[in-house]
Amino acid sequence: MRKFEIEEKLHKILKKLSKKDKLKYEIIWKKIKEIINISDVEHYKNLRAPLHEFKRVHIDKSFVLVFKYNKAKDEVRFYDFDHLDKIYVKKF
Repeated sequence: MRKFEIEEKLHKILKKLSKKDKLKYEIIWKKIKEIINISDVEHYKNLRAPLHEFKRVHIDKSFVLVFKYNKAKDEVRFYDFDHLDKIYVKKF
């Protein structure tokens, strides 16, 4: 299991989801656990420039969880969760 951090923005989103949509909240945590326990994080898809240092994973059909993997520290940092139409236009 590698180290991980959750950015404040994502923490607020998760807090809201825990009250409003418990199922989606559980799905996100299951995916986070999968990412931090997997042997090779590099197989997750990188985003295109200018977000090329970030990786993404789909949750349900139309939502995306964005994270960054620091290979030197073996650390994963989770940044944001949003609908796929909105997530790619955001600035991190």
